[in-house]
Amino acid sequence: MGFHTFDIERAEALEDAGRYRFCSREELLGALEPSPADVVADIGSGTGFYTDEAAPFVERMYAVDVQSEMHERYREKGAPDNVEFVTAGASSMPFDDGELDAAFSTMTYHEFAEDEALEELARVVRPGGRVVTLDWSRSGTGDDGPPVDERFALGDAVDAFESVGFSTVDGQTRKETFIHICTK
Repeated sequence: MGFHTFDIERAEALEDAGRYRFCSREELLGALEPSPADVVADIGSGTGFYTDEAAPFVERMYAVDVQSEMHERYREKGAPDNVEFVTAGASSMPFDDGELDAAFSTMTYHEFAEDEALEELARVVRPGGRVVTLDWSRSGTGDDGPPVDERFALGDAVDAFESVGFSTVDGQTRKETFIHICTK
C-alpha cells in the first residue's frame, strides 16, 4: 500500500537536523546493532541523512532509493567511501539471497509497505539478520510527515514482517512515530 515517493524538489528538507527529534543517531545505531564486518542497506535512503550515520560502523553500506535524483543529491553532498548507490525499489533489490546482515528504513516504510517489498527483504536479509523500521505512526497527529491516512500502525508493521518470516525483537509507538525491530 505504498502511496508516494518523496518530492525531489523538497530534498533539502531531508538534511534538516530537526529530524533527530524523531530518530537520533544513537537510537538508530542501538536498534541496528551494527558490527564492522556488516553489509547493511538503507531502504529509501534519500539524500543519505541516516545512511551517513550508520556507514562508519559497517563494512559496506548500500543507499537504496527508487529515485536516482536522490542519489545525485547525495553524491553532491558527499558520501562515505563505503557507501554504494543502488537505484531500485524495495520490491526488486539487486542483492543475492541473504547478502545483507541488516537493513533499515527511516520514515519511508509507508512508501514501500507492500507484500512484494517485505518478501524481498526476507530474501536479501540473512538468517539472524536484523531489520529496523522507523516510520510515521497512524496514531500521530499528522503535524509532521505524511497525512495520517498514508501511515501504518506498529501492529500493521509487526504483522507484515512476521507474515514473511521475521520475528519481532522490539516495537514501540511514540507520539508521531513507531519503531519496529525484527530478525529473520
